[in-house]
Amino acid sequence: MTDSLTLRRPDDWHLHLRDGAMLAAVLPESARHFARAIVMPNLVPPVVTAHDARAYRDRILAALPEGMAFTPLMTLYLTEKTEAQDVAAAHAEGLITAVKLYPAGATTNSAAGVRDFDKVRAVFEKMAEIGLPLCVHGEVTDPEVDIFDREAVFIDRVLDPVRRATPGLRVVMEHVTTSDAVAYVTSQDRDLAATITTHHLVINRNHILAGGIRPHYYCLPVAKRESHRLALRHAATSGDARFFLGTDSAPHTDPAKESACGCAGCFTAPNTLSILAHVFEEEGALSRLEGFTSLHGPAFYGLPPNDSRITLTRGDAVPCPAKIDTGEGPVTVFDPGFPLHWRVD
Repeated sequence: MTDSLTLRRPDDWHLHLRDGAMLAAVLPESARHFARAIVMPNLVPPVVTAHDARAYRDRILAALPEGMAFTPLMTLYLTEKTEAQDVAAAHAEGLITAVKLYPAGATTNSAAGVRDFDKVRAVFEKMAEIGLPLCVHGEVTDPEVDIFDREAVFIDRVLDPVRRATPGLRVVMEHVTTSDAVAYVTSQDRDLAATITTHHLVINRNHILAGGIRPHYYCLPVAKRESHRLALRHAATSGDARFFLGTDSAPHTDPAKESACGCAGCFTAPNTLSILAHVFEEEGALSRLEGFTSLHGPAFYGLPPNDSRITLTRGDAVPCPAKIDTGEGPVTVFDPGFPLHWRVD
């Protein structure tokens, strides 16, 4: 049995850091283990211009504790008013690493997202021209579509037509949750990749609903059937470079999660690497963990892997706080439901 594993320092290709007091509290939990992260732009108001992205990046760096090294990779929130040349200028400046597409109403703070995809076609074409990736929340918001089918329907109705109409557009399907998405990614060319979250490798929809509603397992896209979870585990541990880690770690205070209309999101930043080591060990794939956490993502984004390393050691159960305190209130840490024996040294 392997008791020690050294990896290039990982990156997180989908992260919510929020702002203000919440940012100050959760940022160290990611910066402790991750060198870089694609930072989501769905603040209120959203990060829609280069000025917004620059100001948000500065707030993140100002909140970084002394002695911690962490690079926020900024994104712009795509709206129907986004100008292609503004996106190109922000990319040329080195300010942004991607553009984020939220279908309007799909998830937290997505009201300013896209309803009419024809209105953003020029932006897609410019992004294909300059090689700027599009990060996609892949769900339709049609109320007639069952919430458990929204990812599969999005692929057919939106994503595949957009990609066919825009050759060369590099797309990341974020937080995929279905075997349909896995099959689509593996059937396409190398301009398409997908991130997989930690929690979707661990939970299925029974964890949210069976035996009572467990709001701290509620996320969007919502966890699906067990067969889909197993498909995700196979993809993540397969060594296929089109799949890489995006935690979608999304902190909300306990009152916001436990209310009559609770917020979607799982806060996984503190224990993600311990959970992933457990999952990959179960699948007999510890040798592929570095690819998933540290190599595949940089390769897709055209960035070098990190030079620094981290070591995980297997031993006694690793303690993890149930909650962290923030200036906005307590935030519950994702509970995988099993003891964790891999510690990040």
